[in-house]
Amino acid sequence: MGTGETDAVDELRGQWARERPDLGGLDAMALVGRINRASHLLARGMKSVFAQFDLEQPEFDVLATLRRSGAPYELTPGGLLKSAMVTSGAITNRLDKLERKGLIERRPDLGDRRAVRVRLTPAGLELIDRVVVVHIANEERMLAALGEGDRRALDTALRRLLIALGDTHLGGR
Repeated sequence: MGTGETDAVDELRGQWARERPDLGGLDAMALVGRINRASHLLARGMKSVFAQFDLEQPEFDVLATLRRSGAPYELTPGGLLKSAMVTSGAITNRLDKLERKGLIERRPDLGDRRAVRVRLTPAGLELIDRVVVVHIANEERMLAALGEGDRRALDTALRRLLIALGDTHLGGR
């Protein structure tokens, strides 16, 4: 630790050490616990930003995926599915909500009449371009406790972990 400060995971780890001193692997348990808790707290911190724009995280994810795909900001539902790591039913649900809000449209695929393309509408493009700026500023705020060196070290370590877990492409495993 080094700082003398403790977090909730230190308390949990201490309880396990007291109750089951025979257990090995408490450092691994603590690290995974911190990753999970940080993920939960970061998601909670992002939720308030998305709510300002009448969006939920999954809707933001779809809009951001379409935006970063480049002009004309469209993908097939399958292309979105690979990026989102959810079921096809969940993607359909997200697309229905975004279409009702006028942020995306479904268009026939000119190369395959059986297929559909999902495209940002002008309103969707304008919204995601505004939201992403506020979103990044919020992420910077949430990570302010970490200096540049800590950020780089954490980024490197988490990248190594994700690669080891098989998450090497969008859609991962």
